[in-house]
Amino acid sequence: MRSTAKATTLERKFPLLAVEENCILSKDADITACFAVHLPELFTVAQAEYEALHAAWHKAVKTLPDYTVVHKQDWYIKENYTPELNEEGLSFLGRSYKQHFNERPFLNHYCYLFLTKTTKERMRMQSNFSSLCRGRLVPKEARDKEAVYQFMEAVAQFERIVNDSGLVKMERLTEDAIIGTDEAPGLLEQYLTLSRSGNEPMQDIALGGEEVRIGNKRLCLHTLSDTDDLPGTVSADTRYEKLSTDRSDCRLSFAAPVGLLLSCNHIYNQYLFLDNSEANLQKFEKSARNMHSLARYSRSNQINKEWIERYLNEAHSYGLSSVRAHFNVIAWSDDPQELKQVKNDTGSALALMECKPRHNTTDVATLYWAGMPGNAGDFPSEESFYTFIEPALCFFSEETNYRDSPSPFGLKMADRLTGNPIHLDISDLPMKRGVITNRNKFILGPSGSGKSFFTNHMVRQYYEQGAHVLLVDTGNSYQGLCELIHGKTKGNDGVYFTYTEDNPIAFNPFYTDDGIYDIEKRESIKTLILTLWKRDDEPPTRAEEVALSNAVSGYIEQVRGGVVPSFNGFYEYVQGNYKKVLEQKKVREKDFDLANFLNVLEPYYKGGEYDYLLNSDKQLDLLSKRFIVFEIDAIKDHKILFPIVTIIIMEVFINKMRRLKGVRKLILIEEAWKAIAKEGMAEYIKYLFKTVRKFFGEAIVVTQEVDDIIQSPIVKESIINNSDCKILLDQRKYMNKFDDIQSMLGLTDKEKAQVLSINMNNDPSRLYKEVWIGLGGTHSAVYATEVSLEEYLAYTTEESEKLEVMELAKALGGNVELAIRRIAAQRRESQL
Repeated sequence: MRSTAKATTLERKFPLLAVEENCILSKDADITACFAVHLPELFTVAQAEYEALHAAWHKAVKTLPDYTVVHKQDWYIKENYTPELNEEGLSFLGRSYKQHFNERPFLNHYCYLFLTKTTKERMRMQSNFSSLCRGRLVPKEARDKEAVYQFMEAVAQFERIVNDSGLVKMERLTEDAIIGTDEAPGLLEQYLTLSRSGNEPMQDIALGGEEVRIGNKRLCLHTLSDTDDLPGTVSADTRYEKLSTDRSDCRLSFAAPVGLLLSCNHIYNQYLFLDNSEANLQKFEKSARNMHSLARYSRSNQINKEWIERYLNEAHSYGLSSVRAHFNVIAWSDDPQELKQVKNDTGSALALMECKPRHNTTDVATLYWAGMPGNAGDFPSEESFYTFIEPALCFFSEETNYRDSPSPFGLKMADRLTGNPIHLDISDLPMKRGVITNRNKFILGPSGSGKSFFTNHMVRQYYEQGAHVLLVDTGNSYQGLCELIHGKTKGNDGVYFTYTEDNPIAFNPFYTDDGIYDIEKRESIKTLILTLWKRDDEPPTRAEEVALSNAVSGYIEQVRGGVVPSFNGFYEYVQGNYKKVLEQKKVREKDFDLANFLNVLEPYYKGGEYDYLLNSDKQLDLLSKRFIVFEIDAIKDHKILFPIVTIIIMEVFINKMRRLKGVRKLILIEEAWKAIAKEGMAEYIKYLFKTVRKFFGEAIVVTQEVDDIIQSPIVKESIINNSDCKILLDQRKYMNKFDDIQSMLGLTDKEKAQVLSINMNNDPSRLYKEVWIGLGGTHSAVYATEVSLEEYLAYTTEESEKLEVMELAKALGGNVELAIRRIAAQRRESQL
């Protein structure tokens, strides 16, 4: 008995002939240029940028010759995050972070563009003449060289116009990327297996009338192939309500619902068929005349005639090109129950675009086959509709998921949509590319916004990548992390200073271990003495500044001559030798009141109330310590001690800054900046923020009170204007004040919308807080700070949790790491 099975081989039906010069040649002599497309990141594009991107696509499409097919294909594939857990030198917290995200599912996006030059006859073919329906495919001869040359020239123009937009980057696919290699599958193999995995073999492809199946994957197809299915109006972008407020708009592309927002395996195909526009319009003119002559027999003819005339009027009035378009979503699953859900989700996504969801069961096979890279000439023409280029381009998806920075240095944040870890460089690469001119950072976040978690997370990763970190804290925010580092390095690092009366922080401002008194050292000494001498509302006169500068220089000369440096020695020098100098120069008392100067500084001289502060015989040997915390909460309200101790700390950092060549340095000042950003300290702060970049360093200030930045001109001049990286956390409680914040920080409307969208649509299944990071006023995005349970226990500022960790660590001989491991294990067991 003869077999009636309609099985055939892929080789027999395969419509492509070869790949030459990085172009795909079909057996029908179609030529396809292939590109990988890099789109802007999700939630980072403003309305004006969407319009600019739309205009760039429009200009590019108009350069292409007649009978060209523009096929944009977006792949959205479910993948799992697979970290490198065997990485050398991975810390305890670094490993726990990677394990927390291990196997985390997320939707990855890959975008391709295929420009196919075909013929007038091929553009008119219907589904019954697809290569699937023909018994044997005989390769045709290629068209003349001149046509090929003109097409490739138009392709090069297309690529240049799109790349010049600055928003999208097109990159030609190589022959290996299309065909594949022994190590990795090419694009054609990926399409025929619906898998980007290199270890999935080719399987049977069932292209039937009832269903299309690739191996075990069953396809469902939704099409937009009729004007009746389209919305009444389209636009380049649309408002995303979930992240918008009454004061701000979050914008996404019009087709975003069938892009990253559709969380299943799917391919979104977008086709533009560039026929001869004049021929199309002439055909419509003829059709309109026929409809008019038949109008008396049917009202529908009259209505159709009116629609055709409206189309013609638009084309002639605005000089628009008549084209055909088609859009479809191919989704799949190997589970029949899941496929039903995928089908419903895809229909809902199209409904969000105000389209009529049409589940196509007729042309699934031919549309899947025509979607093969390089085979757009096989597209069935009856599945397309007439439109113009501009409205058709509104259906292009215009955003991708967050991308890793190519820089080796950076910190790990999470994608706010899927929770996938992102490698982000906010220091080196932006500096190299000219996005920022310094690495300084300004962090603003109210209490409870996750500010401490973010700063702990950031400084921990900077430390693990070799940076020297100095923290000035007023709330024990970094105690857990510091104790952990101290235990791990066996006391060689992780130094924690707390000011107490029994053991106060003290130093010698005139001491330098290398005997060099450069400009930075001299300015540091003068700033300290000015702070001791003058009140905030009492700026020194020019004569007083000169007198102080001369006194410091004179004493330094004595130190170089062999005098042991100390504040006591300086006081005695001013009291004796310098007094004689002033008398010789006949400096008047009203220009420099020496008696007043000595009287004000007397409490810091031996026998005075604060004589221990500036006469230490023990130098703070912190040059080699890479993680130092100064906790000065006990004196944060002390008008005398707080600014002096802060300057002592600054001196430690400036010493690192001057002496550690080629080493990254970071100083992070929490609320302490409010005490030092007074009139008397403004120049010192300005100096620090302007100079630190020259020494491979960065200064970071953190605040939680919005009024502090609005009301303090010193903050604006000294800190904000010299911080090219601004980091904001949840600002919704300051919604009514945010216009002032926006003006103070110089935020654009796009950046304002991003900031106000923080934590508005968080995934309840994940525990995280969002943070906005802006670089140089041009690059900005919102990321998630999500950490492992071990990191949470190291970073927590909740007193009961900190006590639990510290008490257990004490019982375990001071081993904080072991205490965190045990508590984390207990909590995970209790959740099971």
